[in-house]
Amino acid sequence: MKVFLLTLSLGSLLAIVMFGALTNWDASAMSIHGWIALTLGTVLSLAVGGGLMALVFHSARKGYDDHVEFERKEHE
Repeated sequence: MKVFLLTLSLGSLLAIVMFGALTNWDASAMSIHGWIALTLGTVLSLAVGGGLMALVFHSARKGYDDHVEFERKEHE
């Protein structure tokens, strides 16, 4: 229940802030090119992060991250 209430309160706070940003509540204005760049940067960052996390999980499940043991031969 605590997690739900925390998620609900943070989500509503985010919604209020985004509504304020999108309806020009603050003094700075961003052109359409700025919004496009912001959107592309966010989407690409999330895609790269998601792809890297997928690789981490794939590597862990396939056993690539297991400890490798090998014997060293001593040279005389």
